[in-house]
Amino acid sequence: MSSSATSLNIAILTLSDTRTLDNDTSGDYLVEAARSSGHQVVARELIKDDIYLQRAVVSQWIADKQIQVILVTGGTGFTHRDSTPEALSVLFDKTVDGFGELFRYLSFQEIGTATIQSRALAGFANSTAIFCLPGSTGACRTAWEGIIQSQLDSTFKPCNFVKHLTGEL
Repeated sequence: MSSSATSLNIAILTLSDTRTLDNDTSGDYLVEAARSSGHQVVARELIKDDIYLQRAVVSQWIADKQIQVILVTGGTGFTHRDSTPEALSVLFDKTVDGFGELFRYLSFQEIGTATIQSRALAGFANSTAIFCLPGSTGACRTAWEGIIQSQLDSTFKPCNFVKHLTGEL
């Protein structure tokens, strides 16, 4: 992976009723991917897939001026416990509609029509980018390598998200 010219502060949240930090391969992947790209991981948590716990953690991170990016893994499917879109979309000031569309396009190339069971989404809140990814490590890799990495790279042209996160507008 390449190194971004501007280092961003990233928080990573895993939502799971079964994983722990010891076996959270998706969270581990995102930590390593962010660091390999030259970013700082300033917070990491693993909580149960609960609407109100998600909102509490993510709201705290949105309010923290040190955190510029939040990566959430898990809770984007259709089981009764999957609640990430319902929990977090209400916090967005602006949605990044193309993120979910592009993620599902890239994922379709890997897993076929099963990709329609992903409700991956992204948005901005208080100048913080929030990416909500499926819980599988493969899906996190697809999202990071196919979309997020370049959008968090200040040298990526013709445009990227960094200026929206650093106040360089």
